Amino acid sequence: MLKIQELKNLTSDLNVLYVEDDASIQMGMGKYLKKFFASVRLASDGVEGLNLYKKESFDIVITDLSMPKMNGSDMIVKIREFDTDVSIIITTAYVESNYLIEAIKAHVDGYIIKPFEYTLLNEELFKVAQKIQNSRENRAYKLHLTELINEQTQQMRENYEKSIYSMVDLIEQRDTYTAGHSKRVSYYCNLIATMMGYSKEEITLLRQAAILHDIGKIETPDAVLLKPEKLTKIEYTLIQEHVSVGYNFLNNIPMFKGIAKIMYQHHERYDGSGYPNAIKGDAIYPLARILIIADAFDAMITNRIYKGRKTTAEALDELLFLSAKQFDPEVVRFAVVALKDVHIEENISQLPKTKLEEERFAYFYKDTLSEIYNQNYLDVVLSKNVYEKKYDTIVLFFVHGFSKFNVKNGWEKGDILLREFAQILDMHFSEDLVFRMFGDDFAVLRKDGLQNKGVVKVLDKLMEKNKLSYTMKTIDLNESKVSKLSDLSFLRY
Repeated sequence: MLKIQELKNLTSDLNVLYVEDDASIQMGMGKYLKKFFASVRLASDGVEGLNLYKKESFDIVITDLSMPKMNGSDMIVKIREFDTDVSIIITTAYVESNYLIEAIKAHVDGYIIKPFEYTLLNEELFKVAQKIQNSRENRAYKLHLTELINEQTQQMRENYEKSIYSMVDLIEQRDTYTAGHSKRVSYYCNLIATMMGYSKEEITLLRQAAILHDIGKIETPDAVLLKPEKLTKIEYTLIQEHVSVGYNFLNNIPMFKGIAKIMYQHHERYDGSGYPNAIKGDAIYPLARILIIADAFDAMITNRIYKGRKTTAEALDELLFLSAKQFDPEVVRFAVVALKDVHIEENISQLPKTKLEEERFAYFYKDTLSEIYNQNYLDVVLSKNVYEKKYDTIVLFFVHGFSKFNVKNGWEKGDILLREFAQILDMHFSEDLVFRMFGDDFAVLRKDGLQNKGVVKVLDKLMEKNKLSYTMKTIDLNESKVSKLSDLSFLRY
């Protein structure tokens, strides 16, 4: 459920124009909006609203549709003629009206039906305000990156390396898991190219291309870039766009044209099955063939949350296996020698380390009702635990009779009970991972086998109060064959 403070945090620096011809509605709505926004200006018709908009700056326009002098739909069209970015929300009592259809065609960001339901109003305001804040952050991000490139152009080569690393750091800060990836790829490129006898100038160009090979991810949506799971087909198509975006970005800057040519081909394959142009063999630039292998090698030997890393030896075997398929066989021949002594960094993890990372992580793996981890993450951790052996115990809590409880008391009380149950577990197992699974059951993954006796007394009291019961089962993961969520489902019965 949306919290009022969350809405205030997003809207506190935004300015709103509210246009409404009904004086009583205008006064009530205007008073409510002033609780959230930095500035709220009121207008009684489209003409007055348009004149105000031309004189002042607004982030959001909220307007009625049916008004005298100039209706809301016409006002929106006029505003859009000189400002296409402003966010617009319409209000109307007539869902089926022609006004509403016309306004939607004018690309409004949301609509609210009269009489106002404040919960729905808050959600609409939150959605639009969040969009504005995200847009601001993206503009600032791109502006900062452009400023860095302009500075680099002015300074030319004297501070080249430092500026390039700064640009990459800006990109990799969006996803801390990938931090260091480009630098490692550059290092591997250097090892391979040196062994192959390339000149110092060519190696420098290759290393710079490696550093910037993922710069196109600046345009990749966070929901795709930060997703700690395997991508869907559509998401994979979206992330493939980073190659073309990066190429177009760098190719427009004269000093980066040589780099752009190399990075543009870092996802091509020797057999022609790569992207974006499906070129193959000798059609791929020689330096790009090295970058392709270095990039893939780093992906093999670093951990993903859904896939464990390979050892260096295993990764080199993979290069040999894919020789003349994904990789140039000549480059592979040198790479397996140049990379054989590479030390794998074991501290790279996709698990969150900071509060900000936890919030990003929660987007994918937090249960919205209970605010603990969901069963998708439990499935991932169980699978990963087979080879990492990080957790040795799983404690299961099966709630009985919950469906009848919902029927008798209603879903709202059922949700409250589940939240209370989850909060108790989260408090008593603060050092462990707590999950909600199968709707009304819970699991705790522990690093030691010690039981928390205090939690039993608290849960017993909660269940007794609600006339329900639960079963607690403890499983030794060192002895059991539990490796996925489905292995737990039969234990409920």
